[in-house]
Amino acid sequence: MATDNAAHSMDFSRITSRLPDVGTTIFTVMSALATEKGAVNLGQGFPDFHCDPALVDAVADAMRRGLNQYPPMTGIPQLREVIADKVESIYGHRYDPATEITVTAGATQGILTSVLCCVHPGDEVIVIEPAYDSYVPAIQLAGGVPVFVQMEVSDAGYAVPWDKVAAAVTPRTRLIMVNSPHNPTGSVLRGADIAALSDIVRGTDILVLSDEVYEHMVYDGHRHESVCRHPELAARSFVVSSFGKTYHVTGWKIGYVAAPAALMHEFRKVHQFNVFTVNTPVQHGLAAFMKDPAPYLELPAFYQRKRDLFRDGLSQTRFKLLPSDGTYFQCVDYRAVSDLPEAEFAKWLTTEMGVAAIPVSAFYHQPRESGIVRFCFAKQDATLKLALERLATL
Repeated sequence: MATDNAAHSMDFSRITSRLPDVGTTIFTVMSALATEKGAVNLGQGFPDFHCDPALVDAVADAMRRGLNQYPPMTGIPQLREVIADKVESIYGHRYDPATEITVTAGATQGILTSVLCCVHPGDEVIVIEPAYDSYVPAIQLAGGVPVFVQMEVSDAGYAVPWDKVAAAVTPRTRLIMVNSPHNPTGSVLRGADIAALSDIVRGTDILVLSDEVYEHMVYDGHRHESVCRHPELAARSFVVSSFGKTYHVTGWKIGYVAAPAALMHEFRKVHQFNVFTVNTPVQHGLAAFMKDPAPYLELPAFYQRKRDLFRDGLSQTRFKLLPSDGTYFQCVDYRAVSDLPEAEFAKWLTTEMGVAAIPVSAFYHQPRESGIVRFCFAKQDATLKLALERLATL
């Protein structure tokens, strides 16, 4: 009883939060509201359809063969080898699977580990907004200082103002974080963007973290401009990718990071203590499944058809469609429909129209109102058609 009393008397208010500004994410809020209202959930970015049964069989086979104990800290050699082969075949850059590729517990862990291994207290990290919600907390946990540059938005969509990125660089800049194809905007970096980024970092010690989890979702015949394609950038970059996005298994939480050996050496020091290693049978299943490149080579056409179906339906509403050149997200300007702030409009849309979306303002460190929400079209055709039926009156 004395022990209980001692515990009850502790003053937890004296524990200072490492992330004082972080609360419940907008994804959790909107998904809960969608469930409560019986809405079609086009908010959170995950498929509502199954992965290839052959992938499940490959993982189950690994389990049955007894491959259920710790794998090597860096990932099983077979998977790192097939990753290296894939990257080389698509982007022309060969990473050494022994020293330059590490399998991670999803892309979010890869991003956090990349930041923790190179950003020290007081170092500045340039973040281009709107940005995925894990970037800034990762920087803060490392003691770094996020420096924000906002994308510009017009009828032509979102674009990075590279002159403002260059102006944000100081002697304390350690890292620039880029994301293409881009969540939440659906924009992609083109050759001119890569050239501008290269100009900014040339002759400096600035590193690049390139979040490329949607690498196989680029549309209309364009290619994904991975930093792997560009030796000058590859030499200073952590490249993050996601099996969850590529193979429709977001709940498996498995991805990888590729980087030059010197960077990967530091990455692995952190990786071994924040995760150590990643699900063994899933690694073996993926290594076997990835020997066939068709699933990822056919992914752009698969998602472009869904994008076009969804855009065709939305074009019959008063929404103004922004370009969706990559990812499985579609942003729309709703200002012809409502003058509500974005978060309030998203809640109204969920409650009154029965379709959940995510306000793009949630992807800024201080909410910026642009009158834009994001839909996810990684859904069955029936799901998309039901959502379009509900939105048809707008």
